[in-house]
Amino acid sequence: MSDPFSVRDRVVIVTGASSGLGAQFARALHRSGAQVVAIARRKDRLDELAAECPGLEGRALDVTDDEGCAALVADVLAAHGRVDGLVNNAGMGHPTPAISESLEEFRRVLDVNLTSVFHLARLVAPSMIERRHGSIVNIASIYGLGSTYPIGDASYTSSKAAVVNLTRDLAGQWGKHGVRVNAIAPGFFRSEMAEELFTNDKVHQRITLATPMRRTGEPGELDGALLFLLSDASSFVTGQTIAVDGGWTTH
Repeated sequence: MSDPFSVRDRVVIVTGASSGLGAQFARALHRSGAQVVAIARRKDRLDELAAECPGLEGRALDVTDDEGCAALVADVLAAHGRVDGLVNNAGMGHPTPAISESLEEFRRVLDVNLTSVFHLARLVAPSMIERRHGSIVNIASIYGLGSTYPIGDASYTSSKAAVVNLTRDLAGQWGKHGVRVNAIAPGFFRSEMAEELFTNDKVHQRITLATPMRRTGEPGELDGALLFLLSDASSFVTGQTIAVDGGWTTH
């Protein structure tokens, strides 16, 4: 293998690609030569991303639209003949004390953060199984490995913890078919959803003091883990969750 980390010419679907980590993942894959199909709800943001990354395909889609997701995967297979990788990044959260969070809100978060991950993984799996090759990367969170104390966000932590175990179970089911399923658990990286953690000085200081590396993540510091998991460099790695968090989960 001349470059085991190469993803050149691989067809990779990235969800939640209109901003934050998803947009960063799409850029990193595009720079590395992958054929990226970027999915998000905001078409204007996808158009901006496509202008920045010539050749990138953008498609406006809500990941909770079951029929839309099925049509998307069918279109990608028709256009490219395969799906080599799926990055399940779309997610949401709204820190709320459990006593105040409605059942409707809780279910909505699980639908976006968990059910869509299962649905899209199941949609791409048959073609990967047929080719005996494919890599699915689910974006979990360090909050899927512990609580949000003292903030409080039961729906988010529940959904991300479930993503960790869904990753293990799908890896167990599909490993014999050559399909790998892994997860990345990011620590604190700046994004629209996490903006308050960075603009509130007291919160930001508390985070950095609790992180062994004494800082939050910089743009691009998740790229290495992503490219590793989508490439042949991780050909014998499946069912794992890699925390990229500056050491947050060491305590």
